[in-house]
Amino acid sequence: QVQLVESGGGLVQLGGSLRLSCAASGLIFSSYNMGWYRQAPGKQRELVAILTSTANTKYADSVKGRFTISRDNAKNTVYLQMNSLKPEDTAVYYCHASLLVVYWGQGTQVTVSS
Repeated sequence: QVQLVESGGGLVQLGGSLRLSCAASGLIFSSYNMGWYRQAPGKQRELVAILTSTANTKYADSVKGRFTISRDNAKNTVYLQMNSLKPEDTAVYYCHASLLVVYWGQGTQVTVSS
């Protein structure tokens, strides 16, 4: 059974940092493309960052230069380092894994206050 479990969300001040983690189980982690999506109240879910199994990355324009996605295949974990946080980063952040089938985590809330 595949499970994706996010952690690391919380309340942070404007300009602060958070590191989100997603622990994966039940899959051959190194074979999967991993990513982070977010959904803010009243908005559609959007791609934040993706890190493919071949180590290619893609970021939303709104987070380039501030967020970094990384993975530790030995720990079956993907991370999202978020720096210089802004109120518009407030959202539920979801972990995503894809190969032939797509899997989603339950999400972790990030709230940025000014």
